[in-house]
Parts: sequence; structure tokens; C-alpha cells
Amino acid sequence: MVLLFIKMKIMTKKILFIEDEAALQKAVTGALAGAGYAVFSALNGDDGIRIVKSEMPDLILLDLMLPQKNGFEVLEALKKDAATAAIPVIIMSNLEGAGDVDRALALGATTFLVKMNYKLDDVVAKIKEAIGGA
Repeated sequence: MVLLFIKMKIMTKKILFIEDEAALQKAVTGALAGAGYAVFSALNGDDGIRIVKSEMPDLILLDLMLPQKNGFEVLEALKKDAATAAIPVIIMSNLEGAGDVDRALALGATTFLVKMNYKLDDVVAKIKEAIGGA
């Protein structure tokens, strides 16, 4: 009997965090890296779109209030592009009006998190819920 072993490379799941607040970006990026994810970050909407297209992350964490392109514009652009439309997007914003939540979900966001209502562990749990562990 001949046994054939195939060595498979385990791929770390990639997350892009598009957030213009440096302190929050650093904290969330650290928590996600600690959970085993490969994390990329962008400080504005234009850079976020560029990084999505070059890195093709497994999930995007997206703030709505961003310089250059706001989060709604980023989300709309990503969902209109066949190459990026299927990537889950979790909105993480301080905007919490029903209109903002409804608009983000209508544009294709997976989940809407109000920043002040969630701890870092909760954010990591939501990501694991959406794409599984790293």
C-alpha cells in the first residue's frame, strides 16, 4: 500500500481595517493580530479600496467617517466590483442613526457595529462569526 501525503500550506485569514483614527486602528489591529489574523490597514477610503484590490482580504472592517472617500462610498464601490463584491464588510462606526445603519446594510454590509458599544473581544468574536478563526 502506498500512502501519499500532501503538505498543505495553512493560509492565515486576512483582514483590512479602514479607519482614520490612529489609536483605534492600532488597538484593533493588535487584537486581530493577537487572534492570529493577518491585518492590513488604511487611513482613508481611497487607500482602502487600493489595498482591497491588491490584497483581497477575507473581511473588511470599515469606518464610515473617512477622509477622501467616506465609508458609504467605499462600500458601494466594493460591492459594485465583481472582484470584491463577495468580501464581507463589517461597519464599525460611531454613527448609529437608523438611517445610517439601514443605508450601510442596503449597500451590502454584513454587520453594523457602533464603536462605543463594543469591546475589542466583541469585535474579534464578530469577525470569527463572519469568517471563522485565523
